[in-house]
Amino acid sequence: MSITAQKTPDCEKCPVRHRGIMRDLDSEMLHELNARKHCNIYRKGSAIFHQGNTPMGMFSVFSGKVKLFKTDDLGKEQIIRLAKPGDSIGYRSLLSGEAYHLGAEALEDTRACFIPKALFSDLMNKGGNMFTHIIKLLSEDLKQAEHRIAALAGKPVRERTAEALLVLRNFYGTTDDGVTIDIAISREDLAQMVGTATESVIRMLSEFKADHLIEIKHKNISVTNLSGLEKVANVQD
Repeated sequence: MSITAQKTPDCEKCPVRHRGIMRDLDSEMLHELNARKHCNIYRKGSAIFHQGNTPMGMFSVFSGKVKLFKTDDLGKEQIIRLAKPGDSIGYRSLLSGEAYHLGAEALEDTRACFIPKALFSDLMNKGGNMFTHIIKLLSEDLKQAEHRIAALAGKPVRERTAEALLVLRNFYGTTDDGVTIDIAISREDLAQMVGTATESVIRMLSEFKADHLIEIKHKNISVTNLSGLEKVANVQD
């Protein structure tokens, strides 16, 4: 079934809600959420929200994959975080009352539910463990940001590229063959993750392929030697 043919997700029957911050809402609150949310389809490459815009609510990813990125004054993009089904995005700016400090874009056709600001506040006030889940999520985001800063500051491009592939593999998993990363990512987006030029990433991928660490078919990358790639990334215990 195509993404456009799918029905609007029912919050009480949502198969990914258990992964998100609203997993403990009771039936009454789920009914309210179901009545007041809006679900939209974002085609690959479409913006979900823009850096610098005023947040009017938060988004919950139902299907698809999303990148969250920062754009500098010269227009250069840096991917800061990834999102998958069940993840909430845009909630930090909503909590702080500040403009979105990142932009969000669909890496593939994506369906996301928009929770208006007033509804978000109501759920926060009534939602029991929802606040606790948000605090845990904020802590995890901070931990990932600290790790990223350390990696960018101390690792060469070769190690960072290998680590980016491992992050994608761990975050999105693999296809049925057990080796192909379950996302067709462009070289430009991968370079934004690594924090380097696209040409450098292309060169690193060619080296990894020559070293029999990965296989490449179009935008799909298969990790054929996981331990070898971990060694290159310098993430082994």
